[in-house]
Amino acid sequence: MKKVIAVFDIGKTNKKIFLFDENFDVVYKNSIRFEEVEDDDNYPCDDIESIENWIQNEIKAIQDKKEFTVKAINFSTHGATLVYLDKDGNRITPLYNYLKPLEIDFTPFYDTNGGVEEFSRKTASPAYGMLNSGLQMYWLKHSKPHFWNKVDAILHYPQYLSYLFSNKLTADFTSVGAHTATWNYDAMQYHDWLVDENISLPDPKPGKSAALSLVNGQEIFIGKGLHDSSSSIIPLLESQENSDDEFILLSTGTWIICMNPFSKETLTADQLKNDCLCFLTPDKKQIKSSMQFLGRVHEVNAIALSDYFEVDKNHYLELKLNKELCSDILSRRESTFFSNTIADDFKGNLEQLNNFKSYELAYYQLIFEITDRVHKGLHRILDSKNNLKNVYISGGFNKNDIFVEYLNQMMPNQSIQFPKGKNASALGAAILMKDYLNK
Repeated sequence: MKKVIAVFDIGKTNKKIFLFDENFDVVYKNSIRFEEVEDDDNYPCDDIESIENWIQNEIKAIQDKKEFTVKAINFSTHGATLVYLDKDGNRITPLYNYLKPLEIDFTPFYDTNGGVEEFSRKTASPAYGMLNSGLQMYWLKHSKPHFWNKVDAILHYPQYLSYLFSNKLTADFTSVGAHTATWNYDAMQYHDWLVDENISLPDPKPGKSAALSLVNGQEIFIGKGLHDSSSSIIPLLESQENSDDEFILLSTGTWIICMNPFSKETLTADQLKNDCLCFLTPDKKQIKSSMQFLGRVHEVNAIALSDYFEVDKNHYLELKLNKELCSDILSRRESTFFSNTIADDFKGNLEQLNNFKSYELAYYQLIFEITDRVHKGLHRILDSKNNLKNVYISGGFNKNDIFVEYLNQMMPNQSIQFPKGKNASALGAAILMKDYLNK
């Protein structure tokens, strides 16, 4: 039987499993979507029970078919998501949605910890509320004591999925470093506020470590899991290990995240105010990043355009690339839909649609404004002295020829490229398990 590494890649929308062979080729994949359920406040959230069952059933089905020998399992998931366990190892709360609004005043918390600006700088975490998983802990403790009083352990989402197989409480650098407001980037350790609040978290370990566990009677090495965006840069770091050329990775999907693993400069207050932050690699190195919810912006406004022009919601997939139109719009550099900040509902100024003669013209303008924001975010994370040669685009937007063309025209001195392997976050999680294939 072929030896493989299984990776569960759990996004907000699609839940996927991949089997990678020794050459890191995908020899099996499957995906599923689950309808959301409601949490205890009637806010939509992932159906964690169904996800748990699917993951365990997938592994059991692969083992039963006896076509592959699963040597290792790893996980990549979206961030800003926690699981709280009681003393018996059982989940206590629903899997709260990171878009859930928090009805709590964090002013006392920030005042106690040096103020918003300094605390955000030190933890490389803009004040994002629910998107700061550390503040989720603070919120649960102070808003839902009936839950908090039962809490014995807290795990980030990837480590909880790992726990389902290993029964071990773990942490990894990519998860704790991802805008959690729990990691002190100055000291490169957990922030003192956790001790002050009597919150204990597992100590993070390097990403390549795994636990040997018995899964349905078979010994399998279980990885600790990773934050998906941080995982997606691993294949590039591996392939460019012996190159001096600096690169930036655009990880695109619901979020568009620009990641610069070459930055040595400290995060500034101005960068923080403009959606810049830091992630960590699996071996504890800083990745300066810019994170914008532009995939969601695209989704919402593309639907609005299709409704207005009475075309299918995926009509943009049928558009042919018009480089001259890109050049024309770029030369004007007008912000039609988003002249200021992006609204909470992510919709642009749709009244402006009256000024467009066709869906094509409106869509090209929308993509220009999205690309322009990505371009500005990318430049914010460059050090004053840099040697940027390549920009890699992974995820859904690398199939958007209009987005790629705009970026090409905006960055004539850099090469816009695409990582060779698909499914970058899953591949990154698999690469960390390569040493276990022949054990």
